[in-house]
Amino acid sequence: MHRFFMSASCLAIAAIHPAFAQEAETERAQPARTLDAVIVTGTRSAERTAFETLAPVDVVSGTAISQTVSSELVDSLAQLIPSFNVQRLPMADGQIFVRPARLRSLSPDQTLVLINGKRRHRSAFLGNRGAQAVDLAQIPSFAISRMEVLRDGASAQYGSDAIAGVINIILDSEPGYSGFGQVSQYYEGDGTQYQLGAKAGFDLGGRGSVVVTAEYTDAEATSRSRQRPDAVAFQAANPQINVPNPVQRWGKPDREALRLALNASYDFSPSVEGYSFATWGEGKGVNDFNWRNPASTNAYNTTPLDPAYNLSAIYPAGFTPRFGQDDNDRALTAGLRGDIGAAFSWDVSAGYGRNEIDYFINETINASLGSASPTEFRAGILRQRDINLNADFVYLLETGLSEPVNIAFGLERRDERFEIEAGDVASYAVGPLAAAGLPSGSNGFPGYSNLQAGTFEQDSQAAYIDIEAALTDKLTVGGAIRYEDFSEFGSTTDYKLAARYALTDGLAVRGTWSTGFRAPTPGQLESERTSQGLNSVTLNLVTSGRFNPTGPVADIINSRAAGQVILPLTPETSENISVGVVYRNDLGFTATLDVYQIELEDRFSTRGGFQLTNAERQQLADLGIPGGESITTASFFQNVFDTRTRGVDFVGSWGGAAFGGNLSLTAAYNWNETKVTREAIAGVFNDVSRRLFEEGLPQHNLVASADYSRGRWGLLARARYYGQWTDVDDSADVTFQDFDPITLFDVAVSYQLTGQVRVRAGAENVFNTFPDESRHQANRGLIYSRNAPYDTDGGKAYIRVTAEF
Repeated sequence: MHRFFMSASCLAIAAIHPAFAQEAETERAQPARTLDAVIVTGTRSAERTAFETLAPVDVVSGTAISQTVSSELVDSLAQLIPSFNVQRLPMADGQIFVRPARLRSLSPDQTLVLINGKRRHRSAFLGNRGAQAVDLAQIPSFAISRMEVLRDGASAQYGSDAIAGVINIILDSEPGYSGFGQVSQYYEGDGTQYQLGAKAGFDLGGRGSVVVTAEYTDAEATSRSRQRPDAVAFQAANPQINVPNPVQRWGKPDREALRLALNASYDFSPSVEGYSFATWGEGKGVNDFNWRNPASTNAYNTTPLDPAYNLSAIYPAGFTPRFGQDDNDRALTAGLRGDIGAAFSWDVSAGYGRNEIDYFINETINASLGSASPTEFRAGILRQRDINLNADFVYLLETGLSEPVNIAFGLERRDERFEIEAGDVASYAVGPLAAAGLPSGSNGFPGYSNLQAGTFEQDSQAAYIDIEAALTDKLTVGGAIRYEDFSEFGSTTDYKLAARYALTDGLAVRGTWSTGFRAPTPGQLESERTSQGLNSVTLNLVTSGRFNPTGPVADIINSRAAGQVILPLTPETSENISVGVVYRNDLGFTATLDVYQIELEDRFSTRGGFQLTNAERQQLADLGIPGGESITTASFFQNVFDTRTRGVDFVGSWGGAAFGGNLSLTAAYNWNETKVTREAIAGVFNDVSRRLFEEGLPQHNLVASADYSRGRWGLLARARYYGQWTDVDDSADVTFQDFDPITLFDVAVSYQLTGQVRVRAGAENVFNTFPDESRHQANRGLIYSRNAPYDTDGGKAYIRVTAEF
């Protein structure tokens, strides 16, 4: 079927440069591409080129992704796109496995993710600030043909979440066979990772194709830790006990995963095509929690209520709970699309996605159960299930203009379901020794209780129209409007306007204005969580709870005489403005410059700082809340801030013949500043959140690369600059620390052994550069901030062999 159909899941594309758009069949440097390529996932006009479209997009090829070492897609994007940030977050519960990734420093769930132009389901995990985003790590990188990252608001085109932009992942559809093997290790000698990938593409008699991809990774943990001072003191006081050194690891977790992908299409007739794509993933990860010191942990207390209970006999050197998850992710989309004549195209599809996280914690105790307590627990299961139904249409209206007016319109229905399954009874039980002050629940991560378990749903229906017209041979305009109705919040209407004016054949200006929104998810509305950490000064265990803003704990807080009010969640709303310039010439140089502003109202965060009284803790225990008798503080997801984000994106590239070979040069820079313009509630906690929003990620980021090839040889060099940023420690007294800018360098050399086999060897952070040491939690053994927006484990060497047939 020889045609282009632009479905409702398309986005405006404006910039493409060679480092992000090399051909997948070779890793050799190639001459810079012009902006003349037709974008098949972009404008809804089938003949629009990248140079002619209306909003900025980075196009990242599968080759560019393969030139990064990590097996996780978020790390690859963070190395290639300066406006994209991701943190490591060791010892941060589930965040170490489902890491938050931010576009333009906005919340992870304020960026919409698509696969082949269709909405991707969310992860079941909710971050500490309330974000429930897509887990990009579940998608096998080897299956990707290219990615298009729209850096512009698009809620009027796509609906909820598309505030910062849209990431559209295009799966490979080409026949052929390929595979790779890669091994990497940090200079420190740990973190060894093995990666294998295989891909097989089959031609279906010239009427379509089927491509199947498998990717496997097995990564060992890293440790950038020092021995805790209290562990040193405990060892000195108890020389007969062998205390591990260090007692807890700060670093990457042990992680093993298998990811599969399928992409298929078939022409049933010259005007009707069927298509389907699917992903499946299964993984396991384990990491350390904080060490429990026998000298200061109340779980070591003894009581006549259970003379047989003696935790020192089980864990004489203290204990470090080992927290982990088994995750399973699956998604399937199928549809039909076709043409009715030359002017009308249609696409109908159904999509299903499900993410499951099964938590476990070992080498720990539920002290309130005494001698009856196990030391291994299943702590509960989180599930997210999404169903999407879409009907999208495009009509080309002849009006006598330089080209037909492109009129796209469609309908969408979405159904979201979030489920919590209770853990082992022992993981949340309040045992008989709680009366003697021994803590309940599996220590480190109390399990989800049967009272917290449940299934929570939300559905929505939407209709949109999106029009694009070339009014003259120089001026192109576009506009979109979308109406969406949610079962839990009512309706919203969003708008977008865009325009592009060609000053010359090689120079154009463009601009967009749009409104947007992000609706709270069922998980954000209903879920609750009990967690534990250490006071960074006293090193005493602290138990805290995050509760439903409309549940009974919120009623307890709202009943206080002081009148502190916890309110139901409402949608976040936004207004985006961007203005840009795009340039190209015949010498192989291209450049784009875009200035933007995003105003967000009613942003989500965690509102905390509610110190509980003994009477309130007893009320929590009476409600059956895990660890309720020891919870010291309560928090809630709330609409807390309004913010304004301003920034500049610049991308420049050149490519051509040089030094007897081919050379491609690229530089991409992002300046991004967020300011809180309104605080709903004043106080210390909100000041912490305000500074995290404003300063928690670098404002200045730069990526520059040079890719050179000559004959069988290739050389890649990349520099990544991260500007100053600020970290916070609010586990005791609130303190802040500014971290200096840092530049990391990556290099790789490749050689074409045969026509099918290529070898690449190199290193990321080749000079083994480390950031400033963290001052705040050094007494917990931490050396480098766990919130760093870059890898803090030092240099990493690797070798990769790729074969294509």
